[in-house]
Amino acid sequence: MLKDITLGQFYPTKSVIHSLDARTKLLATLIFMVSIFLVNQFWPYAVIVLALLLITKASNIPVKYVLKGVKPLRWIILFTFVINIFFIKGGDVLWQFGFLKICEQGIRTAFFMAIRLVLLVLGTSILTLTTSPIELTDGIESACSPLKKIGFPAHELAMMMTIALRFIPTLLDETDKIMKAQMSRGADFESSNIISRAKNMVPLLIPLFVSAFRRADELAMAMEARCYRGGDNRTKMKQSKLEKADYVADFIVFAFLIFAIVSRFIKII
Repeated sequence: MLKDITLGQFYPTKSVIHSLDARTKLLATLIFMVSIFLVNQFWPYAVIVLALLLITKASNIPVKYVLKGVKPLRWIILFTFVINIFFIKGGDVLWQFGFLKICEQGIRTAFFMAIRLVLLVLGTSILTLTTSPIELTDGIESACSPLKKIGFPAHELAMMMTIALRFIPTLLDETDKIMKAQMSRGADFESSNIISRAKNMVPLLIPLFVSAFRRADELAMAMEARCYRGGDNRTKMKQSKLEKADYVADFIVFAFLIFAIVSRFIKII
């Protein structure tokens, strides 16, 4: 299951999406996140899914590789779905047992939240899969650069966010190695008993924390050895520049946002 997490990983290949500027992809992801929460009907989600499929195809990333990023979060999505079904009231009561009720509005909201969570994971995964950590750092720093005038640490924030994303697959790989080492010593991580599996996960925490702190210390020493002193007076080997494709992508993204807003007033389902 750990290897199914795609968030924070970069898929190196050549495509139109990979060649876009990081700022364009950050803006597109932000508008995408806003759009999926603006939609209040089911039919626009079919358009959004089709758009995601086209973007995935254009990025030359296997669809199965993107979809497997949802698998580790299936229990969170299921939990959110169940909570919304039983605790959202409104409309006709479809089923009742004691204090538990399933209402029409609860089912509708549960499906909306489940769809939104899945689309949110897929959209953010495409951002990290098509943008290298260095490009992502430069893009976040450039987007936040106007805030430097009021003392906002744009470079430091961008660096921390990128390192955090980069460490996700590293820590997952380390966790997988520790699990295999403990399984060879008799630990059971594949039992059908959820309580037993949870207890067996506890011994993973100490070696995982030790490994994380060791890697963080090694990274800090490597940055100091290369005379890293923050974002002041730093130069870049590759300067970010918006191309024609970026302006076309921005136009499509804003058209997508307008579609999400207009869809709220077109009542179908």
